[in-house]
Amino acid sequence: MTNSHDRAKRSGSPARGQVVARMIATATAASLMSTTVYAQAVDLSQWSPEYIRSIAGTATYDTAADCGAVVPNDYAGKVSYWYTGPFEADPQIAHDQDKAFWEAFKAAYPNIETDVQSITYNELLDKFRTALLGNAAPMVVRLQILGGVEFAAKGYLNPLAPEDVGYASADFWPGALKSVTWDGTGYGIPTNNETMAFIWNAKIFADAGLDPERPPATWDDVVAYSAQIHEKLGIAGYGLVAKQNAGNTPFRFMPTLWAYGGGALDETAAEPTYDTIELNNEGSIAALQAAYDMYVRDQSVPTSALTNTQAENQGPFIAGQLAMMIAHPAEYAKMVDLASKATGADKEVADAVVENMRYGLIPEGPARRAVVFGGSNIHVVKPEYVDGGAIDEQAVKALICMWTSPEWSTKLAWVGSNPGHLGGFKTEWMKERLDTIKFLDVTTSMLPNGIPFPVLPEAPEIMNIIVPDMLQNALTGTMTVEEAANDAAAKVEELRSGM
Repeated sequence: MTNSHDRAKRSGSPARGQVVARMIATATAASLMSTTVYAQAVDLSQWSPEYIRSIAGTATYDTAADCGAVVPNDYAGKVSYWYTGPFEADPQIAHDQDKAFWEAFKAAYPNIETDVQSITYNELLDKFRTALLGNAAPMVVRLQILGGVEFAAKGYLNPLAPEDVGYASADFWPGALKSVTWDGTGYGIPTNNETMAFIWNAKIFADAGLDPERPPATWDDVVAYSAQIHEKLGIAGYGLVAKQNAGNTPFRFMPTLWAYGGGALDETAAEPTYDTIELNNEGSIAALQAAYDMYVRDQSVPTSALTNTQAENQGPFIAGQLAMMIAHPAEYAKMVDLASKATGADKEVADAVVENMRYGLIPEGPARRAVVFGGSNIHVVKPEYVDGGAIDEQAVKALICMWTSPEWSTKLAWVGSNPGHLGGFKTEWMKERLDTIKFLDVTTSMLPNGIPFPVLPEAPEIMNIIVPDMLQNALTGTMTVEEAANDAAAKVEELRSGM
């Protein structure tokens, strides 16, 4: 997910009376028509880079016609929508795909007027909260994965399931559907899914006496490799990040914690209840101990890890001073870009780093292989909080059907992540992405190992504040490893009890 600051507003404004006449005011989405237009045909049990490549390009879809079976293409109405669209720093293809979607929607539904705002990633949640309080929200909103449950729990969102717009729940990742489920009810549909991979410098591995083409298999190996690299070469082994109140920290520490058998709550369970706090269980303490061993005992990670985000790892990695880190496929493009700007001896080093850059699966732990399941979801706002006090149910359905279709969930996630609809992996556009985006198949193959953060209104506080504080307390010696884990567990207990 990227940050943006551009704001786009589309469409004209029909007479108020005409809009109201078309609106179908409803307090619940339960009446939304259910018409399955696609049959789920992706075998998750076979998921691997080879399987992904074997299915890419094997299916074609007529999105306008398929969604026309859910909402007639001649339907006349209006829909308002907020989302985070592409901005200045995004590649041109992201802008092109966004523009192409709105042109395709207009072609499929020429009589549905759209009122659309693209709002920066960091501003969207606060602006949406304010709009809800003033009953001035849009009918439809797309939020980052942690956002939806807060508003569902507060009663702002309508129930919404894939079946409500013509799809089957089986067409979406189970982990993604967990992220929109609150108190047993679904309140959104996944639009795109994100997972990361493990990146290493093969030359550094060879220089340190490690197999240059084989990543560490376990997190214990990561600790050992990091120490060996630092001892033999005097550079940082693993790119640990532990900055407080920064999303980079939980996205890189929780895979370790889950791998060792830990958890914030019981989010790793097949059916989480979020009734049990696991931040101080044996697995969580083992993961915290691994971070302590690298930072304090071995001093094999950047000394600036306490204030680092992933951005601070990019400089030492392209300079050949950091061997391993976790990141998206876009990290390769970033390194190519950095190498293109280097000069003299620095460019020679940078070009060698790019040449020796490798992507692999994130290491396993005693309990599992794990990665944070990220992405975004699309939601429908209850009419009483929408500007005008009503929603146009059919226009809402048409927009969501198009946005979450195999075609557009693939095109709109082009450079950043994966399609929310599993059918997207079978499209010609997925094949084109695999052929043009290096290492995309590695991060895509991590999806079955994806675990969503706890789907709770308190999740942002737990992930961005309490977990980084736990790391800081242990790594700075303010507390022992066990004391830091117990302190974090107590803070979650206090937060959950409303004290």
